[in-house]
Amino acid sequence: MSTPDITIYSTPTCVYCHMAMNYLKSKKIAYKEVDVSQDAEGAKFVQDTLGYIATPVITIGDKNILGFDKPAIDAALNL
Repeated sequence: MSTPDITIYSTPTCVYCHMAMNYLKSKKIAYKEVDVSQDAEGAKFVQDTLGYIATPVITIGDKNILGFDKPAIDAALNL
């Protein structure tokens, strides 16, 4: 079974963003990071399409998770 595409929409000063990225790294799970403080299109996508204004927003396949919600991340990854 393959891992779904994972994107973390983050900001450099977001502690929970770093916690989420470190958690995925510890599980050896690849992800793409989009720094919404530098990527205007990424920020627009998070706000306009997903409806969030906070970070991190983690997309795992077709699931969107707001914040570092370890149980939701694990469930989305079937861990």
